[in-house]
Amino acid sequence: MAKALLGYVGGSDPRVLSEMRRLQQRVQDLESELIRMQAENDMLSAAARHDGSMLDVPQAEPALT
Repeated sequence: MAKALLGYVGGSDPRVLSEMRRLQQRVQDLESELIRMQAENDMLSAAARHDGSMLDVPQAEPALT
């Protein structure tokens, strides 16, 4: 599967080539989305560290026994 995504599997069948191009584009799209989400997560984490009021986490209450 990985070889097909990287383009090592060839052939004269246009359906295989079309599917390979579609999968390569999908992988690129997912990688771009991952990078975007990681950057957004880093930004939110930095903001949370600098501003504790960003997260309204209620204080834990003791359990009743």
